[in-house]
Amino acid sequence: MGISIWQLLIILAIVLVLFGAKRLRNVGSDLGGAIKGFKQSMREGEEEAGENKSLSDKDEGRVIDAEVSKHDKDKV
Repeated sequence: MGISIWQLLIILAIVLVLFGAKRLRNVGSDLGGAIKGFKQSMREGEEEAGENKSLSDKDEGRVIDAEVSKHDKDKV
């Protein structure tokens, strides 16, 4: 039911013939760079989330009391 090693080798051979080794090397390095950038972005996002959580912990317990007024141009 699964793909055997021979089927994978045949697919690899077809891909090499179609694209060539140089283009596949470029695609591989581009894909690796994209994955590295994605991982770095995820790490930065987690760090920012941790910073935001610590900021919200500091503000916890504060209450802001305000009054909202509405200006109507017709009344002026």
